[in-house]
Amino acid sequence: MAMDLKEIESLIKEAMPDASVEIQDLAGDGNHYSATVSSSQFQGKSKIEQHKMVYNSLKGRMGNELHALAIKTKEQ
Repeated sequence: MAMDLKEIESLIKEAMPDASVEIQDLAGDGNHYSATVSSSQFQGKSKIEQHKMVYNSLKGRMGNELHALAIKTKEQ
């Protein structure tokens, strides 16, 4: 079962309440998304650490309900 954009945004904001989140459905199929996430929690962290924070916020849904997510992160 696919995830919708609001669910992805909600999970990220739950883990990072100050985050600004922009999600796009890349293929219109509910399985391929792009997320741009800005958060002060990214300060001092590498891009890999930032991306892991986003993946962790999805609570294991990546690869299951969510097939593909391209991530861009920015410090706020």
